[in-house]
Formats: sequence, C-alpha cells, structure tokens
Amino acid sequence: MRKLYILDIKKQKKFIIIIPVALFVAFYLYLQSTSLFTFSSQEDPAALHNGNKKHSSIAITFNISHGTEKVEPILAQLAKLNTKATFFVSGEWAERHPDLLEKIVEEKHEIGMLGYQYSPYQTEDIQKIKNDITKAKTAFEKLGYKDTYLYRTPNGYLNEEILKAAELQGLKTIHWSINPNDWKNPGTDKITDHVLSNIRNGSIVLLHASDSVKQTEKALQKMLPEIQLKKFSLVTISELITNVDIKQQELK
Repeated sequence: MRKLYILDIKKQKKFIIIIPVALFVAFYLYLQSTSLFTFSSQEDPAALHNGNKKHSSIAITFNISHGTEKVEPILAQLAKLNTKATFFVSGEWAERHPDLLEKIVEEKHEIGMLGYQYSPYQTEDIQKIKNDITKAKTAFEKLGYKDTYLYRTPNGYLNEEILKAAELQGLKTIHWSINPNDWKNPGTDKITDHVLSNIRNGSIVLLHASDSVKQTEKALQKMLPEIQLKKFSLVTISELITNVDIKQQELK
C-alpha cells in the first residue's frame, strides 16, 4: 500500500527562512568572538594603542591604584551623559575596595587589571612581573571576576617579555594613545584641551580615578559633551577591540 506524505507548506516556508537566519547569526557571533583577539596572540604578542581608525569610536579609560574619594564623583559625571568607560584597577585596590569595584560594574563600566601591586615594572625582573600578573589574576578571580581579560601595566612600561607573560596568562595588554597627565593636575583646561585636540577615530584616552587627581572630574564635565558634539561614540575597550581589523604597530 502506497503511503501518502502530506507537507505543510506554511511550516516548510518558516523552516526555510529560519535556517539561513540562524546561520547568519552564528557566523556573525563567530566573527565577533574571533575579532576580539586579532591584535595579539601568543605567537605575536602586542599591546593595543589605538582602535580602528575607520570607526568613530573612542575609549575613555581610568587607572585606579589608591584612594576612594574620586571614584564615585567620576562615576557620577559619566552617568550624566550615559558614558561607558573602562577602569583598570590594581588587584590590591580591588581586594581593599570590593564595594567600589562592584559599583563600577553595576553602572555598566568595564574593568581591567592594573597588575596587583602598583609598582613600576622597569625596576623589576621578569619573574617578579610574572608573579605580579598571576597574583592580580587570582585576586580578581576570588572576587568573582573570572572573565576579566584586559590588562595594563603600572605606569605603562612595556617590553616583549611582559607582553608574552600577559598573553600566556590569557590577558590582552591595553596601552593608550592620548595621555593628558591628569595625575599631575596641570589644570582643568589643559587636560580638556589636550584630549580634544588629539582625539581621533579609535583613540584610547588615559585618565585616573585615584585620590591624587584633583581636576579630572571637572575636566570630564567639559570634555565629554565636546566629544559627543564631535560625533564620536564612547565605548568600552572590549567594544573598541571588536572594530580592530588591522595589526598594531610593533612596540618600540
């Protein structure tokens, strides 16, 4: 006896539509995940100094190694203009102030590691630097931030050995392209003018949120609206990385 197979055309059409959409989404997510790490690898470690110059996105970053007085006022300024930022904090500071670290994350900002103990790497041998990186990573994991993968060295000192050490720990090293030296407190206008006169597509701005900075909060009041008027998108470092499709310049 011959069997009859009856096809539901409506269901078939839905199925035909769903397959290519699912494949497209999967491919897009794959590209997004792989593009996160195109600028550096274990075979060829590098530090990110700039994002993609074809994209009008920039990243504001803050270093924190001591004190608690400036964090919340700076967060308040960022919140006023719904601005995302990335905060690099030392492991030691994170352990001492987990409540402030949690507040940074709750307000949708990104965190990265600033080593464990904020001391200049140029005076340390490579084994001590490796130990510092490991200790920082362990500190963040114990605090519940196991997925933290962004890393910045204290004072920004870098060499090939440090880059390799960070890469082997699964970390991506982030430098900067604009540094107004706000920690020196040169004046609100000087901080603002330096950033605005140097900002370009893909810029990474270095600022600080430790107690030593006295003018950064006010500089943000003037700086952030001007950046938005220039039609730049303020993003986190991870968002900036997704737009990177060119190899970074070799470390000099």
